[in-house]
Amino acid sequence: MSKNLDTINHHESVVRSYIRNFPTVFTKAKKHKMWDEDGKEYIDFFSGAGALNYGHNDDHMKQKLIDYITDDGITHSLDMASTAKADFLEKLDDVILKPRDLDYKVMFPGPTGTNTVESALKLARKVTGRTDIISFTGGFHGMTIGSLSVTGNSMKRQGAGIPLQNTVTMAYDNYVDHDTVAYLERFLEDSGSGVAIPAAMIVETVQGEGGINAARFEWLKKIEEICKRWGILLIIDDVQAGIGRTGSFFSFEAAGIKPDIVCLSKSLSGYGLPLAITLIKPELDIWKPGEHNGTFRGNNHAFVTATAALDYWKDESFEKEIHEKSEIVHNFLQKIVTDYPEIKGEVRGRGLMIGIASEVEGFAEKVTEKCFELGLIMETAGPNDEVFKLFPALNIPKEDLQKGLEIIEESVKGLVKDPVTN
Repeated sequence: MSKNLDTINHHESVVRSYIRNFPTVFTKAKKHKMWDEDGKEYIDFFSGAGALNYGHNDDHMKQKLIDYITDDGITHSLDMASTAKADFLEKLDDVILKPRDLDYKVMFPGPTGTNTVESALKLARKVTGRTDIISFTGGFHGMTIGSLSVTGNSMKRQGAGIPLQNTVTMAYDNYVDHDTVAYLERFLEDSGSGVAIPAAMIVETVQGEGGINAARFEWLKKIEEICKRWGILLIIDDVQAGIGRTGSFFSFEAAGIKPDIVCLSKSLSGYGLPLAITLIKPELDIWKPGEHNGTFRGNNHAFVTATAALDYWKDESFEKEIHEKSEIVHNFLQKIVTDYPEIKGEVRGRGLMIGIASEVEGFAEKVTEKCFELGLIMETAGPNDEVFKLFPALNIPKEDLQKGLEIIEESVKGLVKDPVTN
């Protein structure tokens, strides 16, 4: 075993997880590739669990950050004013919000995805005066108590160590055979259902950890209509599905909805630096100064790279490129399902947030293990790790995207041909 790997395994808590799936010591990363201490090269279809949508060490972002640091720019500023923050807010409005006819106040709740979710839940309760939140089967929203309360995964929920209350779980789109929206609305209409009118509903348009389940646009529209009808706030958790991962900057754009609150993090900084924001309709911005705060809201290095990352979105070419690659990946995965019926597979997802769910127990995990051996980093998803999911960098060259896909097919083919030895 590597000395460095041995040191980490000896000293770090057993709670570590990704190191178990990728048992090597990485030393370098660039664009869509990573290298370990033995010099082995890997194509990265993991992208930091969606935190590196533009790949590793993007040259444009890196240079902006180096220049800022060299000039002794502010690193930490809580929520004081800084030029880096002002530049980011202005560019976010000009490049993203205004062109999409979206009017939001921007809140900096803390550096991570669970911070933005916690702030959204708290604000929804403050605005409405209600306590309950409706979440959906398969949802994953973070690891702090409020976020865990609206997360479906039982193993992660049990880690809380206390009852998780004031939430109601409803069926996500296609979770059961009948119309889940009609079922949800019946609960709201019936005063004997035991379900009070909630402060908010929190939804992922595509569930990452839940198994790459993609809600239909018509289902999302109906959810928005119900929220409006009952005076319920609609929170879209776009932490993983946003920033281009599903094809557009926001994952909800194609559905034609305008959420009351939007949660963003992961790839927002563009560089893997911690940054989260909560987008709030102006009329909902009723916080008292300092009512929700945190020490690391002012990560100016992340503001700098996030501002640079928005250059990708100045015109339609980047989004067009994502759609082209998404079609390549979708067609490839559909062909895998057709050519290898033994895996009992189903293609799930949208854009470059996509994968195959296999009914064969343990198959997805074996695929990711084999891919890692062959030089491709990829992870599983779903309550039983039944999905192998593809999260390539959005700007990966098509030829390298194809190389990664070929490794996947080689892995699947080998496992189907000789499942015992593999």
